[in-house]
Amino acid sequence: MAANGPRRELQRDNMELREAIDRRMSVRAFAPTPVADGLIKDMLTQASRSPSGGNVQPWRIHVVNGAATEQLVEAVHGKPAEESEYPIYPEKLWEPYRSNRFRVGEMMYETMGIQRDDKAARYAWFANNQKFFGAPAGLFCFIDRRMNHPQWSDLGMFLQTFMLLAIEAGLDTCPQESWSVYPKTIGNYFDVPDELMLFCGMAIGYRDPDHPVNSLRSERTPVEEFATFHR
Repeated sequence: MAANGPRRELQRDNMELREAIDRRMSVRAFAPTPVADGLIKDMLTQASRSPSGGNVQPWRIHVVNGAATEQLVEAVHGKPAEESEYPIYPEKLWEPYRSNRFRVGEMMYETMGIQRDDKAARYAWFANNQKFFGAPAGLFCFIDRRMNHPQWSDLGMFLQTFMLLAIEAGLDTCPQESWSVYPKTIGNYFDVPDELMLFCGMAIGYRDPDHPVNSLRSERTPVEEFATFHR
């Protein structure tokens, strides 16, 4: 009996993690409900336990909340896009990756009834990226430009951990590489040193359960198509 107890506990905890992973999504419509600074600080502290090769811990984070979020949105409003310091996608994205990207975009606009040829409506919706989709808080992730690919992978693990912690706290997020097209504006706003490169932003808040865009459930490739088992 004693040997079975810990195993049952492990299964229960594992199910909680699975639920958090399943619930996490890129929320694109938030309620105005405030988020406490202390809660964000706690999640960042916990996320700092993420894997990091050599314990380098390359992430550098700036957080905006409340009035600071509104001020930053206003600072970016109307500004033309700048050149991102890294390519978000490879040039001439190939299959099956191209279809994956195209499909999720079409699914998103379908939830709101925006037709493919309605360029004005699509552009207006895309502009919500630089408003954090209405979220009251957000973060920006920077990395020293002298770092290499392995340290960039550390950023992904840090951000994923943070997003799962947000789910545990009842919050939602939207990681946004779209902010990377404003490297100078964002860098100047936070007065970051020249050696820091902007990787992405992230909206943080509580999802609007009634907005149709939050009904989007992106498709995932079956494991048989991306994993090979060897015995």
